Amino acid sequence: MTTSSLKYVSLGVLVFQTTSLVLVMRYSRTALVRNGAGGEPTPYLSSTAVVMVEFCKVLACCLVVLYMKGFKTVDCVAMLFSEIVERPLDAIKMLVPSCLYVIQNNLLYVALTNLDAATYQVTYQLKILTTAGFSVVLLKKRLGSLQWISLLFLVVGVSLVQIPNETSNMKRFWKFPSGPQSVGFVAILVACFSSGFAGVYFEKILKGTLQSLWIRNIELGIFGMGLGLAAVILNDLPAVRAKGFFQGYTYITWLVITLQAFGGILVAVVIKYADNILKSFAASLSIVLSVVFSYLILGDLSTSRYFLLGTAIVLGSTVMYACQPPSATTSKHDDAVSMLSKV
Repeated sequence: MTTSSLKYVSLGVLVFQTTSLVLVMRYSRTALVRNGAGGEPTPYLSSTAVVMVEFCKVLACCLVVLYMKGFKTVDCVAMLFSEIVERPLDAIKMLVPSCLYVIQNNLLYVALTNLDAATYQVTYQLKILTTAGFSVVLLKKRLGSLQWISLLFLVVGVSLVQIPNETSNMKRFWKFPSGPQSVGFVAILVACFSSGFAGVYFEKILKGTLQSLWIRNIELGIFGMGLGLAAVILNDLPAVRAKGFFQGYTYITWLVITLQAFGGILVAVVIKYADNILKSFAASLSIVLSVVFSYLILGDLSTSRYFLLGTAIVLGSTVMYACQPPSATTSKHDDAVSMLSKV
């Protein structure tokens, strides 16, 4: 395959993973699931899905390590023992980002339960703002003037998207969203801050360690499973006792888990073939597809002039942010780290 062909393959993978995950997750949270004829609707517990995603991530990363060791099980186990068990102080550093990712993933389920896929996609681009802010503070990165301007436009665009469709005067224009939309917006806003800080913190740890990226992700997943189970016990223990851990699970639920767990790893593998412009184009195309599919297939999107204007501004600011000078361009390694840790 030529480099040009690999770039188009990378674009396709990026768009497919981002768009399909959001659409399938939204569908899984809104479709009625029934256990038996005439039964009460039984939606799956998002807290248990988060645990299963972490489990699958650990499994996938262990398979990668096994491959790196030539499928020699003894060598693989010895490596995991020496890198994780014998270095507990290094492993414990992953507790902070792991906790934040568990919170983030639970909040994203809340967001997609209360927001349509298109609004979710547009609003979640605020993670660019939070990641940039934490990068400046924690990693001492410098942003160009064009990037700061794009971040300002990003905030304006997301704000316009949140305006209710029935807004007809300036008084209601400035009113904060109410009902399910406000719940979804707050959930995704907190998730953006959690994602931004955790991603930058994880990058900072990786730059100060000799451990493999895959080992670090195994540590993240192990802590994530433990913290996720704690969330299940605190929030959904009565429901689990009544109907089981896997209540409401269907093939759609498992598809969501698969896309979350393995999709991000696949993207991290191909990300080295995609430059910043291509990635921003992929994100923009994913937003457009989410709008189209939400309107035509899911039927849960009601557009307005504010939504369309805000979406256009977010699309433009996303591409604008990627048009940065070479001195401020992030490395391919950092891109892979970001993709592996944020899904």
